[in-house]
Amino acid sequence: MTRKPLSADMIVIGAGSAGLSVAAGAAQLGLKVILFEKGEMGGDCLNAGCVPSKALLSAARAAKAARGAPAMGVTGAPAQVDFAAVSDHVRRVIAGIAPHDSQERFEGLGVRVVREAARFTDRRTVAGDTLTATARTFVIATGSRALIPNIPGLADANPLTNETIFDLTEAPKRLLIIGGGPIGCELGQAFRRLGSEVALIDAGVILPREERSAAALVEAELRADGVELFPGTPVLRVRPGPEVDIVIGGQVHTLKGSHLLVAAGRRPVLEGLNLEAAGVAFGPDGITTDRFLRSSNRRIYAAGDVAGRGQFTHLAGAHASLIVRRSLFAMPVNADALIVPRVTYTDPEIASIGLTSEQARDLYGTRIRILSAPMSGNDRAQAEGDVRGFGQIIVGPGGRVLGACLVGRGAGEQILFWSLVMSAGTPLSKVASSIAPYPTRSEINKRLAGLNFTDALFSPRTRALVSVLKRLS
Repeated sequence: MTRKPLSADMIVIGAGSAGLSVAAGAAQLGLKVILFEKGEMGGDCLNAGCVPSKALLSAARAAKAARGAPAMGVTGAPAQVDFAAVSDHVRRVIAGIAPHDSQERFEGLGVRVVREAARFTDRRTVAGDTLTATARTFVIATGSRALIPNIPGLADANPLTNETIFDLTEAPKRLLIIGGGPIGCELGQAFRRLGSEVALIDAGVILPREERSAAALVEAELRADGVELFPGTPVLRVRPGPEVDIVIGGQVHTLKGSHLLVAAGRRPVLEGLNLEAAGVAFGPDGITTDRFLRSSNRRIYAAGDVAGRGQFTHLAGAHASLIVRRSLFAMPVNADALIVPRVTYTDPEIASIGLTSEQARDLYGTRIRILSAPMSGNDRAQAEGDVRGFGQIIVGPGGRVLGACLVGRGAGEQILFWSLVMSAGTPLSKVASSIAPYPTRSEINKRLAGLNFTDALFSPRTRALVSVLKRLS
């Protein structure tokens, strides 16, 4: 078969968050861009990740709200969940966002969209099914997909992943989840609140990347919702059948379920790219990149999950910005210096940025201060009848904020505050002197900053100074 030869300024492989952002930016700056995508436009985030999961979580919150708040004098009733209608809601949300990521929109921007898989044939050529193309710059943004652990019988059980679970139109009677990270916890809580029985199994701890005190609050809420938790419990084998059997360790016994979801991590999508022909080094975590996000082939960049630097849609967008600035304008950029927030969208939410207290202690020992305030001290939280959670910051040498963690309702909406503080190097004195609207949950941020100065402000030395000033006046 003869393939049509093309040339471009930039070739982007993958139409997820990173690839679309790079393609749009380059095309709008006048470059000739070819975008390869073998699957759905919008990638995992739109079709099988962030968007559908948050739509499902919103339905689960509505189901909980329908039960009322007796402590506030509002009595509800058991929620009547029409799961087929919930599925329709999820699909409508995807459909509402899809035009922004559509082929038509990007072709309108001047991007040539090729709905084919792309593979490298040499260091500066890729081939699809119907064409070959060369370019000055390439961006690999193929994302990641669910990792299926090497557990006997698991692959034969055809487990659900984030790519398939949102296709369900009937709620699972009993959902077994392997993996206690953010995806497992979010979906486990959501399906439980929508009427499914749920058991969640993890060989380690629940939410291992988060502060233990924060993870403990989510774990307690999951148990209160009726999710069965099996932390520190390895899965020994899976027995496929009309009902799925999972044999778990510890005190060995079997869990039965109608459906099985694997949420045990993700792996970069590299297969089929023929990276060896392009001279691109890679490993289990993805493509090896420098601080400019360049691969071992200086013409080829990697962005998003496949770059092996974290698996967040907002990080993919940040990568896209760095690549446009570097490849088009030769600007100095540093992907190693990005400070990236993360949110687990359970109820309560956990929002974190920077180092955890354990990481900070390992790096700085006793030269850190951990400042914490409970949500019970926040008037808005009291008024809403939801005082679960806390705020915490870690202050390092020189008063620099090394990390922050917010737990509670709307925590994910507030973490941008600390992202800005840390990225801009804003002194805590400026944060403490700012004015927060009352009553809002955001007041906890000002309170945390103020705690850094409490000891000095109310010290014996300061009290003595005030005494002197009083006599002089």
